[in-house]
Amino acid sequence: MSRELLDVAVAAARAAGAVLLERYEAGARGVATKSTPTDPVSEADLAAEQAIREILTARRPDDAILGEEGGGASGTSGLRWVVDPLDGTVNYLFGLPQWCVSVACEGRAAAILDPVRDELFTVVTGQGAVLDGAPLRGSTRAELATALVATGFGYDAGVRARQGQVVAALLPRVRDIRRMGSAALDLAWTAAGRYDAFYERGVQAWDTAAGTMLCAAAGLAVRELTTSGDLPAGVLVASPGLVDELHALIT
Repeated sequence: MSRELLDVAVAAARAAGAVLLERYEAGARGVATKSTPTDPVSEADLAAEQAIREILTARRPDDAILGEEGGGASGTSGLRWVVDPLDGTVNYLFGLPQWCVSVACEGRAAAILDPVRDELFTVVTGQGAVLDGAPLRGSTRAELATALVATGFGYDAGVRARQGQVVAALLPRVRDIRRMGSAALDLAWTAAGRYDAFYERGVQAWDTAAGTMLCAAAGLAVRELTTSGDLPAGVLVASPGLVDELHALIT
């Protein structure tokens, strides 16, 4: 059954990716804002989520759905889909090619599609994670001083200020820091070994549902970051040899 669920996840991701790529190449810029003036939602987000929901409704009508833009829909099957139709909206709107579609059936199967590079990251629980059919293995680095660590920042200015303090303390301890803008794609890239670790606070279920499944299947440690003072909860993924030291530095 999980393989069938993966087929649905891939079909939904590709449908949304086609919608997004067409608008991206055409320079579509229709936009509104959500939680803050720096938290945008575009017409492309909404159209991409509609494409996903149409496939899920047709092929999995009894499953629950949680989407970033369309909210939740209850189901009776015991399965829930968690979808982010466009993760990296700011990048998308500014023409930066680091954004993706994330579709996960929690605990069963997931897909993250990078439409610009046509890279498809998939995972089926118990069967490993793959990139375009090739098995993924995350980093095995154990020395923090040589680690490449990715992160992200929240939309609220006060939260970003605190996150900046954490990064400032971390930067001298690692090889370097990367901040690209799409948490879901950062997680996929970490699963592929392109980063040694990734952490971010303030992420939501739709940002991380697929990516954390990929990372766990690729042999990485996945930890929840609990709320710390004015810093919201989040997620940390890292090679097993780095996770304890890195966790201590960012909490």
